[in-house]
Amino acid sequence: MISTYLHDLAFAVFPYVAGTVFLVGSLIRFEKSQYTWKSNTTQLMSGGRRFRWGINLFHVGIIFLFFGHLLGLLTPHAVYHAVGLTAGAKQVVAIVTGGAFGLVTLVGVVILLHRRLTDPRVRKTSYPMDSFILFLLTAQLVTGLFTIPASMGHLDGSTMLQITAWAQGLVTFQTGAAATIYDIHWIYKLHMFLGMVMFLVFPFTRLVHIWSVPYSYIWRAYQVVRMRAV
Repeated sequence: MISTYLHDLAFAVFPYVAGTVFLVGSLIRFEKSQYTWKSNTTQLMSGGRRFRWGINLFHVGIIFLFFGHLLGLLTPHAVYHAVGLTAGAKQVVAIVTGGAFGLVTLVGVVILLHRRLTDPRVRKTSYPMDSFILFLLTAQLVTGLFTIPASMGHLDGSTMLQITAWAQGLVTFQTGAAATIYDIHWIYKLHMFLGMVMFLVFPFTRLVHIWSVPYSYIWRAYQVVRMRAV
């Protein structure tokens, strides 16, 4: 009874709490603390090749992981069946791509975390939440990679179908969504819970700068620079 209650609390109630804080908290921070709405880059304090590798690996990996999870969880199964992709094949694709980009992102995060903890100038200008979010990302990535061995034990896609049913049930406000994942392996649940914690703390971290991604930068015209007349 207690385990069922905690399960429903974590996967039926907490997702909506985290989602509400994610959206409302981001809006409040933008309205009330716009001067803190930034990535707080420390590149000028300590750049170098190691930092560039870390920041590039992290951003490339996290972008692919985010959209991969988004599409994988929320795309209706009928769409995959329409293109001839079975649940088992979809799971294999998720294992291969998720494992590859998960490792890429983890390497980048470890580089950035090591730099933040060991570089005196960077550490002095860091906020506690800066290190916390990197530790949280590390834990999220490690648990995600640990789901791969568990997934290899059942390549029929059954667990994946349970998790997608849970995610799609939440976004469509269906009752009983949490019951669909009651019997899945605990490593999946830990990975999913840490993901929700990420949404919960999002408005209180430098991650808010994601909302301000300059998409128009890709299509903007070249900047014209002229020599100053002497």
